[in-house]
Amino acid sequence: MASERSASGEDSLIARYFKPIATDPGAFGLRDDAAIFRADGDDIVVTTDAVVEGVHFLPGDPPETLARKALRVNLSDLAAKGAAPAGFVLTLALRAVDESWLTAFARGLGEDARHYACPLLGGDTVSTPGPVTISITAFGRVPKGEMVRRSGARPGERIMVTGTIGDAAIGLDILKGGAAAQALSGDATARDRLVGRYRIPEPRNALAEAIRKHASAAMDVSDGLAGDLAKLCAASDVSAVIDAPSIPISNAAKDLLTGGVVNLEDLIAGGDDYEVLCTVPEAASAALVEEARRVGVALTSIGTVVAATERLRFLDDQGGEIPLKRVSYSHF
Repeated sequence: MASERSASGEDSLIARYFKPIATDPGAFGLRDDAAIFRADGDDIVVTTDAVVEGVHFLPGDPPETLARKALRVNLSDLAAKGAAPAGFVLTLALRAVDESWLTAFARGLGEDARHYACPLLGGDTVSTPGPVTISITAFGRVPKGEMVRRSGARPGERIMVTGTIGDAAIGLDILKGGAAAQALSGDATARDRLVGRYRIPEPRNALAEAIRKHASAAMDVSDGLAGDLAKLCAASDVSAVIDAPSIPISNAAKDLLTGGVVNLEDLIAGGDDYEVLCTVPEAASAALVEEARRVGVALTSIGTVVAATERLRFLDDQGGEIPLKRVSYSHF
């Protein structure tokens, strides 16, 4: 992990905080300029995501959660591609060296690297006058030619999504002291769960192999269910009809929705869910549902793929179309 800081200062930082995470032999204990990554006959899936202070996390958020989120958003991409995690590289831009911050950050990163069998392979540490930025590039393995792309959906297939949608957006609203924070002021358990969904996503890597076997198209939900569904449909040259009441939302989100604190658009366009959105041929849907049940991942059918000549529609419980002014989070 090279740097613009003094060599001795960075070498000490790397040796103390990051060398223990670099367990793959190809990382050479982070003592070289590069690592060796062995394909072992598989296709290598590569994905990268950055989390930036003030955009993806708030100043003062616990460093353990920043480390976990930075790695997990990449693991979520690998899961949607049907790939098994194999390793990652890290770029860390800091305003200053804070020993207690780095200790907690490295602890969280190392615990997740071990849990998901995704060791650190290398990277870069730099100083910055701007916001703290954590960028991770993750690598995964799939059998040759079997990566699940966005472009395989076909009319008539089911549209499915893991977990629940909208919790992270509510969690961010709570952290910012918004309407959800006021509505849940007396329910610490619900507040903590929703904030947790924002700070520490749950990548669905346990379901990756089944997605690879049974899904025709898939992607992770990072910018909002509505917007990411539109991206998948565009890549596959299809459209979709979604039964909005079928979209899985948590009990806390349901209460806020019923009380008018949030609306459906807030939930499906808010982003940071990091669930897997996939399309599945009818003949394969039962097998995917059973595998999700076996590994303990909630999976819900929410709609149908239709021809591209139709508009993408979200329907209410009476079959009426729900108008949406906003479909996703956008950086620009």
